Amino acid sequence: MELTVTGSGNGVQVSDAAFGKEFNESLVHQVVTAYLAAGRQGSVKQKTRSEVSGGGKKPWRQKGTGRARAGTIRSPIWRGGGTTFASRPRDYSQKVNRKMYRGALRSILSELVRQERLVVVDSITPDQPRTKVFNAKLQELGVQQDALIVSDSVERNLELASRNIPNVAVSDVRGVDPVSLVAHNHVVVTVDALKKFEEMLG
Repeated sequence: MELTVTGSGNGVQVSDAAFGKEFNESLVHQVVTAYLAAGRQGSVKQKTRSEVSGGGKKPWRQKGTGRARAGTIRSPIWRGGGTTFASRPRDYSQKVNRKMYRGALRSILSELVRQERLVVVDSITPDQPRTKVFNAKLQELGVQQDALIVSDSVERNLELASRNIPNVAVSDVRGVDPVSLVAHNHVVVTVDALKKFEEMLG
């Protein structure tokens, strides 16, 4: 298939294997969910009645006081006591093999092409590291509100010019993940980065 290069009027040939796949919603959902789950810290830890300090002595004798019987001041129903079903540290990561991961990337990129949300440009790096200049370039492309900029390599000028624009993220091809692709309204990709995507996914 051929994609139009915005601003030049030229076209670039890309593989249908990478950019012409049907959208596999269940696969994308599974991979995105696994990616987000892997980012969870999972270090939550609460103490049960056996782990809370103190409470070894019976507060009062079993019978004769008129009060309810009690064996420890660290009972879960007491203030300062342990937690009944205490949270434990856990690993939230899920297994996603390489074939699934790359399949999800193909599916997302193909859907971006179908929805005309993938903008191809020859180059996106500004000549000088100025936000005003870069923002004007994004306005020309019509993606200034929310965009992921993908370049074959993130140069210093591009990084400096883009970092103060809300909802605009910059990445190289290797740093792109399924979540960043689906989280933005538009994905601006250079021709060189497009070729790298094709090598990786084609």
